[in-house]
Amino acid sequence: MAGIYLHIPFCKTRCIYCDFYSTTRSDLKSRYIQALCRELEMRKEYLKGEPIRTVYFGGGTPSQLEEQDFLAVFDTLNTVYGLEQAEEITLEANPDDITPAYCNLLSRLPFNRVSMGIQTFNESTLRLLNRRHTAQQAKEAVRLLREADFHNLSIDLIYGLPGETDEQWLSDLQQAVVLGVEHISAYHLTYEEGTRLHQLLQAEEIHEVDEESSRRFFTQLTDTLQQAGYEQYEISNFCRPGFHSRHNTSYWQGTPYLGCGPSAHSFNGAEREWNVASLTRYLHALEQNKRLFECEQLTPDTRYNEYIMTALRTRRGLSLSHLRHTFGSEKEAYCLKTAAPYLRNRLLETDGEQLCLTREGIFISDAIICDLMWVE
Repeated sequence: MAGIYLHIPFCKTRCIYCDFYSTTRSDLKSRYIQALCRELEMRKEYLKGEPIRTVYFGGGTPSQLEEQDFLAVFDTLNTVYGLEQAEEITLEANPDDITPAYCNLLSRLPFNRVSMGIQTFNESTLRLLNRRHTAQQAKEAVRLLREADFHNLSIDLIYGLPGETDEQWLSDLQQAVVLGVEHISAYHLTYEEGTRLHQLLQAEEIHEVDEESSRRFFTQLTDTLQQAGYEQYEISNFCRPGFHSRHNTSYWQGTPYLGCGPSAHSFNGAEREWNVASLTRYLHALEQNKRLFECEQLTPDTRYNEYIMTALRTRRGLSLSHLRHTFGSEKEAYCLKTAAPYLRNRLLETDGEQLCLTREGIFISDAIICDLMWVE
């Protein structure tokens, strides 16, 4: 089985924290859809005929597309790849794009999952982040999608926002729980270089939250969602039973996927590719039946390190037998040796088959994962 990721780079406005590739050049949408379909056709051999299990429209803002855009893409997907075995087809959407008319449009298309970037219900923080929606629009979007018979909804939240208090974060969590969505992703704010948010930080117009606050926010997150019946199946992802993101889980499990669109990444088990992060260059190349991309051949050491990094982020952790059979007994012994201090300190735990982070270990997961990686 395999997945397909489609990057839709168009946004009405840029959020000040976002470093994903996007553009406000909506006048290029029609050309882009043609180029995207052309790339899908050109790369039909990349997945070697593996059945498509998941499709994910990410961005950017995919909900900026119109019905004829979606129809063209789905027609290409069905013709070139076939979606007969697709279990999950996700659309990322902005809450203010979700109107009764747009829900009606979506109900005519193959989407069975919608993921919305709500980020916070605090109005002043939404304005600071340059989000287009209000808290009320976010709640209304969930209601409209329910009325349109969507039963697999996900929302994104951000914590560690400038000036955020424990009370504000708890309020965000409580309002998210009341919405009753099937999936919640919650990420700590990062200040990416080149973003407007990073510039404000450098100018000392805003300030990062301290480490102790970050720990409290994460504890509030896990406690509140666990009490509400959500399973933490990955460090930043929580779901009702059976509603984990199949597409994102495939990334963490090393499943092959094809990524199309500017800046999109692809992985086939042996190599990784990524397209040029420029809409105009992407368009010009595809209109000449060419692609602009880079490729990295993955060595056994690189694949081992990627397995450590992705598997340990999940609650199930990494499989020691898979590690041994895939990477050899030397790598297994190295992993267990470097894990030993964390096992003694109860930051990692094992049942002899799986090695995973404990709740305390999650707080320093980056350091633990880094230590377990193979270094020549």
